[in-house]
Amino acid sequence: MQTTRRTLLKAAASITLVGLGSKTASAQSGTFNQKVATNVANTHPIYARLKEACDKIKTESDGKVNISVFPNGQLGSDTDMLSQVRSGGIDYLTCPGVVLANLVPMASLNSVGFAFSDYPTVWKAMDGGTGAVIRSAIVKSNLLVMDKVWDNGFREITSYKPITQASDLAGLKIRVPVSPILLSIFKSLGSSPTPINFNELYSALQTKVVEAQENPLALINNSKLYEVQKNCALTGHVWDGYWFLASKRIFEGMPAPLQEIVTRNFNAAAVLQRADSEKLAISLQQDLATKGLTFNKPSTDSFRKALQQAGFYAEWKAKFGDEAWAALEAATGRLA
Repeated sequence: MQTTRRTLLKAAASITLVGLGSKTASAQSGTFNQKVATNVANTHPIYARLKEACDKIKTESDGKVNISVFPNGQLGSDTDMLSQVRSGGIDYLTCPGVVLANLVPMASLNSVGFAFSDYPTVWKAMDGGTGAVIRSAIVKSNLLVMDKVWDNGFREITSYKPITQASDLAGLKIRVPVSPILLSIFKSLGSSPTPINFNELYSALQTKVVEAQENPLALINNSKLYEVQKNCALTGHVWDGYWFLASKRIFEGMPAPLQEIVTRNFNAAAVLQRADSEKLAISLQQDLATKGLTFNKPSTDSFRKALQQAGFYAEWKAKFGDEAWAALEAATGRLA
């Protein structure tokens, strides 16, 4: 018997209807079996706090809300998972701001170069006006976003030669992710930023296709970049977080008391994960030093001055708009 296109379409439709039917039946019975996806490994503090929150949600909801955690990008690439949470294929997602910014440009507001000097300034901004501006932009993209953003850490620069001031970046071939604002930062500092897939970064550094890279310490450690780079400048040039997103349709389909339980527990977990992340950064620096990575802490003055002279802050102020920029500077002090 020959399989026709019509037969395949009918089969696919029946599978889809079965999936939707089971989800609808679950909701009608008063129970909600859901998924939260993340790209971090199951050894990361984000995973640990997600799992802990899901266990609390199940207990407090008397088993009515059962959320399973899928780490390591099991449910797709960052872009795939973002698309899935918008369509309702995934219920919840932790999404890095640099990824979300490709859909919601305002999500890179916190990635303005050398805006944040420390964590207290970050949380003043992200729990205050800056975070409010970004969240209001996110909800316009058919997404629900939690109040508390999770921590991905400050981005630092590793290189073959020490970097102590902005002039050391002139002409430097540095790998950056595909992020307009990160490319803009390093172009403004006179570098030659080069987008390279992360899975190719180690070999690119090893063969000196690029001379430097920038990432949070956790990623530098997990990817063993200390084997091919011996200097780390703690520039903290950008802070990035993970936004906790939810499918608007699915979340609003739950009764209000269950929504409250979910929201409260995930927001509380984010605050706990922030503390975990700060402690981890300190221990990672000590660990990486024993593995041969030499650290230095440059003053940010020369970097900020170089960005100002290159027109970086003026350019991004115009892109984000006066209202958003004022919210950022309310926490950071004047940038442009």
